[in-house]
Amino acid sequence: MANINRLKIALIEQGKTGKWLAEQLGKSTCTVSKWCSNSIQPDLNTLDQIAKLLGVDVSELLNKTENDRNSR
Repeated sequence: MANINRLKIALIEQGKTGKWLAEQLGKSTCTVSKWCSNSIQPDLNTLDQIAKLLGVDVSELLNKTENDRNSR
């Protein structure tokens, strides 16, 4: 399974937990855990909310694809 998002890393870098994020978004900790493990992905609106909560750009929450890496 591809690691599409880097949410787990972003939370660690910010010193935040999945529980904190779940509370902020009104989501279950189970859902956030699945996002962090890349078994499911948050929708774009939720991803935008997460970026705002963490004070980062949405692009910082996403891993670059092979095409992105090769286009440089």
